[in-house]
Amino acid sequence: MKKTIYAFCFLFLSIMAFASGQQEMSTTSESPESSATMEKKVLNILCYDSFASEWGPGPALVEQFTAKTGIEVQLNAPGDAVMILTRAIMEKDDPTADLIIGPDNNLLARTLNEGILQPYDAPALAEISSELKFDSSNHLLPFDWGYFAICYDSEVLSNPPSSLEDLTKPEYAKSLVLMDPRTSSPGMGFLLWTRAVYGEDYLDYWNRLAPSVLTVTESWSSGYGLFTSGEAPLVLSYSTSPVYHKMWEESERYKALNFAEGNYLQVEGVGIIKGAAHPDAARQFIDFMLSPEGQLIIATNNIMMPAVTSTELPEAFDMAFYSENPLLLDKEEISKGEEEWVQSWVEKSGL
Repeated sequence: MKKTIYAFCFLFLSIMAFASGQQEMSTTSESPESSATMEKKVLNILCYDSFASEWGPGPALVEQFTAKTGIEVQLNAPGDAVMILTRAIMEKDDPTADLIIGPDNNLLARTLNEGILQPYDAPALAEISSELKFDSSNHLLPFDWGYFAICYDSEVLSNPPSSLEDLTKPEYAKSLVLMDPRTSSPGMGFLLWTRAVYGEDYLDYWNRLAPSVLTVTESWSSGYGLFTSGEAPLVLSYSTSPVYHKMWEESERYKALNFAEGNYLQVEGVGIIKGAAHPDAARQFIDFMLSPEGQLIIATNNIMMPAVTSTELPEAFDMAFYSENPLLLDKEEISKGEEEWVQSWVEKSGL
């Protein structure tokens, strides 16, 4: 779960205002000494909006990283993970960022096919389980993970669904908030989840599901905000989402559903952009993200499970569940079918 819950719209618009990125600044002075003095290194990071939010892990990571290294960091957050990947692809001939945070295992094929990243064999990879290393070429390195899950408001629903099929029942009419797979990684994850369970019949499921859907939002932040503001009792989110409410609000009101068919796995990645102005600083930032200190910041502010499994977590993480039947499509299958599946969803899902 990404922890931006309040004021997401204001934050998104504010970030868009300065999302164009900032390259390394250097003086044009004729004096070499003056030039060296005034030269300033700024590590530019492209990340999803909730990661950079006041409540996300970005600000704390940047503050502590800069204190340790002296390297300044600019977070650029134009939207959800799919949107930042699209931007990185559009800029691949003239990149404005050094690092991208957010493309997940489900976006791996598109990321690699576009050739926008350079590999990095981070030392901390030795402390990450093989199940989470979704890119053997190390262009995208795992930094956290969780399962996509439908979350519900226990003060509104006394009979939550127990399966994807349950979600289609008339009693849940206009009760569910989903995200658009064209702009949101959870949206894409849910599309792949239905594909993993129903195969070629996934659009038939979506047609049965459509009456239960209140709205489809552009990003997870906006969708989860509707949920917590009481607009709908069901929302697409993460198996870890209740951890936030337990940790920061002392509430067990919101719960994640471990579905009978299994829940779809998401592993979030970070990668160094090919042509980055500051590749050494980018590698240092990744090392910090995967350090014990960085992993704890990510887990407790991004509300996801840390990639380094030895990370000690607060008791609130007992609210998260582990799926006995984690679902995952092969990246080659995703690569071949993704575009067609999304286009068919747009045309035939009924949403």
